[in-house]
Amino acid sequence: MSAPTPATVIVDGRIVENEWLSLADDAALPASGKVIVSLKRFRAERAVLDGSGLAVGVRIPNTEDVATLARELAGQPLIAVEIPKMADGRAYSQARVLRERYAYRGEIRAQGDVMHDLLFNMARCGINAFELRADQDAQDCLRAFADFDLAYQQAADGIETVLQRRRRLAA
Repeated sequence: MSAPTPATVIVDGRIVENEWLSLADDAALPASGKVIVSLKRFRAERAVLDGSGLAVGVRIPNTEDVATLARELAGQPLIAVEIPKMADGRAYSQARVLRERYAYRGEIRAQGDVMHDLLFNMARCGINAFELRADQDAQDCLRAFADFDLAYQQAADGIETVLQRRRRLAA
């Protein structure tokens, strides 16, 4: 059985139809297309997945240390990070480490408790795709990325921080 696949996602600041099917570990592989499988299934069925002709993304639990996964996942077009609840920021750290330390350039997709109020901060950490809940308005969520134009801390997005702006203006 496959997990429900949201109809709409935000990818790179645009609302798009979801092309990726999230598969449960016991679901049959489709004949073609793009699938997201769990890290457990990816490891157990790597040879089958590699030979399937499918585009394969991997969903990683937020408890995994991406330093141990970076080489294994480097060639995958999508890594889905799990956000089980709003207050759990481990997936943010995973995304930032993948982007900054391991130069991962594929899609990093947030799945789970993806909330409007946190989209800007998720993007700052390197997450570039967001699965929205059915009760969320995609246009409203898209506006969340413009809520701020200044940051206090450096992140993967390169937005000028308050300190950097002060230094630049003082020069």
